[in-house]
Amino acid sequence: MPGEITTKEKPKSEASEPAAGKKQTSTKSRRGKGPLKPDVDRELVERAKKGDTVAFDELVVKYTPKLYGLVYHMTSNHEDTNDVLQDVFAKAYRALKRFQGKSTFYTWIYSIATNMTLNFLKKRGRRRAMSLDDVDSAIEHDPDFIEATSKSDPVREANIGELQERLNAAMQQLSEDHRAVVTMYDIQGLPHAEIGRILGVSEGTVRSRLFYAHRQLQTYLEEFRK
Repeated sequence: MPGEITTKEKPKSEASEPAAGKKQTSTKSRRGKGPLKPDVDRELVERAKKGDTVAFDELVVKYTPKLYGLVYHMTSNHEDTNDVLQDVFAKAYRALKRFQGKSTFYTWIYSIATNMTLNFLKKRGRRRAMSLDDVDSAIEHDPDFIEATSKSDPVREANIGELQERLNAAMQQLSEDHRAVVTMYDIQGLPHAEIGRILGVSEGTVRSRLFYAHRQLQTYLEEFRK
């Protein structure tokens, strides 16, 4: 099937790195602006609807890094992330002809990924904390962790490992719905309105879930701050 992830490895780095000579844009500075060049997406979607598998593959390559980050931060497991993404792209491909363009393709497939990840977590009953060994082995390959630790800082280097370990363990203590809003807002930089559209809830509900989730995380991390 077009867009199939054929290995259990994390997507190749060339799919997630910015083109040479171009500065990567911070998600925080672009909060609320959405993906770039929606006209290009519309063209690719229309071609894919007509059976152009190359066009669909281009959409897969374009959005795999962003969707991978979403799913990974909710599951904290690369194998689970690959499995979920495989199903996400398969479902998107089958449903593509029903996509009417009322939202951007980005919002549409992001919504599919979010809902499928939530369903995956609820079926698995993943409310327990991950083992610290699992966190340690997975986090070193996390693109957000790599970016955050790319600059040399002796103090940061001495503490970032333990902090990241505790943060990931704390994230796994949140309910699936609260983990989703924290991932989308704090990690991926989506605005309240877009999160609401993706989850099918009001902005007020998004803000309420964020407030509650942040308060829980602060409690979990309080010991580390002392």
